[in-house]
Amino acid sequence: MQLPDYPPDNNNQQWDRFCELLWYSEELGIWLDVSRMNIKNSDFQKLNSRFSKAFESMEELEDGGIANKDEERMVGHYWLRNPKLAPNELICKSISSQINDIELFGQSILNGNLLTQDNQKFTDIVWIGIGGSGLGPILLTNSMQNSNRGLNFHFFDNVDPEGIRNKIDKLKDNLSTTLFVVVSKSGGTPEPKICMDQVRFFVESSGKEWKSQAVAITMKQSKLYKLAYEENWLRIFDLPDWVGGRTSITSAVGLLPITLMGFDNREFLEGASSMDKITRVKNISSNPAALLALAWYLSGDGKGYKDMVVLPYCDSLEVFSKYLQQLIMESLGKKNDRKGNEVNQGLAVYGNKGSTDQHAYVQQLRDGIDNFFVTFIEVLNNPNNLPTLDDSSPSEYLSGFYQGTRLALSQNKRQNLSITIKQLDLHSLGALIALFERAVGLYAELVDINAYDQPGVEAGKIAASDIINVQLQIQRSLSTGIEYTINELHSKIKNSTPESIYIILRSMAVDLDKYTINGDWSDPKSLSIMRNK
Repeated sequence: MQLPDYPPDNNNQQWDRFCELLWYSEELGIWLDVSRMNIKNSDFQKLNSRFSKAFESMEELEDGGIANKDEERMVGHYWLRNPKLAPNELICKSISSQINDIELFGQSILNGNLLTQDNQKFTDIVWIGIGGSGLGPILLTNSMQNSNRGLNFHFFDNVDPEGIRNKIDKLKDNLSTTLFVVVSKSGGTPEPKICMDQVRFFVESSGKEWKSQAVAITMKQSKLYKLAYEENWLRIFDLPDWVGGRTSITSAVGLLPITLMGFDNREFLEGASSMDKITRVKNISSNPAALLALAWYLSGDGKGYKDMVVLPYCDSLEVFSKYLQQLIMESLGKKNDRKGNEVNQGLAVYGNKGSTDQHAYVQQLRDGIDNFFVTFIEVLNNPNNLPTLDDSSPSEYLSGFYQGTRLALSQNKRQNLSITIKQLDLHSLGALIALFERAVGLYAELVDINAYDQPGVEAGKIAASDIINVQLQIQRSLSTGIEYTINELHSKIKNSTPESIYIILRSMAVDLDKYTINGDWSDPKSLSIMRNK
């Protein structure tokens, strides 16, 4: 069939596009429809050679090639759901062994074989992790947790003092029956360490023993590993150096929460593995990850000029857009290509859930600036015990809102694609995550960037570390009791700027018992600060 161009002239042409471009897997119960994206017949031929190279590169990646050149490491999150693919027997056995260890540990917690120091069953879990170490578990618990099963989860994923205080206060009654999980691959990332230190101080100040309730997920021989090992924490689970944070959800980072919710993590792994297998097919139209990458590429002219708006019509996937933000934007947002050319690549992602949030921004999506495409996610089997009233049910209305929004956008030639899932469970969620992981990998190859490094993130960490060092030097300078202006502090402290010092003083000013600040905040040069005696 000759594929009609986009946008089609009539419903019959759209039907032809739908039939020609629709992908479906009976095994996974997932449909992908890219017929409302700007894909032409000629695009398949035009990009065929690029995709051939992309498929080869993905194959080399899975075979253990060095993918992250900055850190000289492999990228092996695909091995986590199929250990047999690992490049050597040692890695294969390590993955399989850890899957078993996590299952046994989780079951021993839930069935009461492993008790607290006070011989009580664990009831709650505090999960300390940022980025993928937090977003993955949050996605899993939001999507899957049943209130009648498993532990109660509390997430510490930011260093906002008020947020930390509020969460700590809620733990008071269950402190002795709470499991504390700290996730940090390097063991040196400031945010999880700060959160851990605050929670640990609260635990120990309450007369409880930290080590008997603490679990670490980290690289072997990291700072966190050494701390947990020396103090004999309850468990240490490995987070290999070849697993990046944004693709760590099929490692212990995701498997431990699944187990502690009372579910079988192998269902999740099998779903991801099944999608991996399907997306190894070296044919664009038969490979859903290739179809996604093709749609992304053509929509934004290979430069990411169109943002991705994610609209899942399912409360359980409310945080999926946040998860995709990190996976896609950290992977594809790169200044340079592999040849060192400045290309400023990226693909912006935002969104929330339908139908609630379509009332918030669909007006602009339909009638405003055309700088986006929408990714709809529909779940068909959304079982509930709600009655059918007035000959209709909430699920029917939800489906109607999805279809209506999709058609309204298409009528104004706004590009959109749809992913439909027969039933949302661990198997399909694993497949959905793997689909986007594979699409990210293929898209990166199309535009010749490295999806697996993060120089911008590292630059941000270095800059933050420099500012924290300036803060410490300001505190040391003020400890003498001398009053300083901003310019005087700037001349005294290396690698500082007057503006950064002003912002630091503004934060310090809230502690009036400790510091006195003179001058006018609207005239920064007039300000001076001294420590109270």
